[in-house]
Amino acid sequence: MTYPRLICEFHNFVTARSQQAVDNLNQNHLYWSVHLNYEEGIIAETLNLTVSLRGTREVRDNYQLFRLTGLLDAFSEPTFRKVMGSKIDESHKNIILDLSKIDFVDSSGLGALVQLAKQAQTAGGTLQIVSNARVTQTVKLVRLEKFLALQTSVDVAVENIKSS
Repeated sequence: MTYPRLICEFHNFVTARSQQAVDNLNQNHLYWSVHLNYEEGIIAETLNLTVSLRGTREVRDNYQLFRLTGLLDAFSEPTFRKVMGSKIDESHKNIILDLSKIDFVDSSGLGALVQLAKQAQTAGGTLQIVSNARVTQTVKLVRLEKFLALQTSVDVAVENIKSS
């Protein structure tokens, strides 16, 4: 009766391979796919930054729009900095960061936002942040609301970029 043993060995092989894939994902923290935004005819690149932070990137006429969900915290901050920095380097320098669906931002996340704003300014662009009440409260607590250019909607952020 080698049949049950064969199933058991196959199960162990699959489990080991699945764990290896999860470990690789946790090491890299980044994989992507592409989907089409049917409302606007824009192709959006899906960014799965970490387990707790996900989002999309849309390249528009003279800016990039990032829509993020989840947590911008000490765990996701290193990957966030790396990915956002590379996206600024490869495309438009004007950035709209839609954080309206972010659940939590800690001091590491705020530091990453400040660095991103400085990087955009150094590159000759701007950073506009669309926030929700939680993000706004955290940013106002450390008095960075003017430096980080908090906006109430993506439309307002787009208008600010067009007028600059």
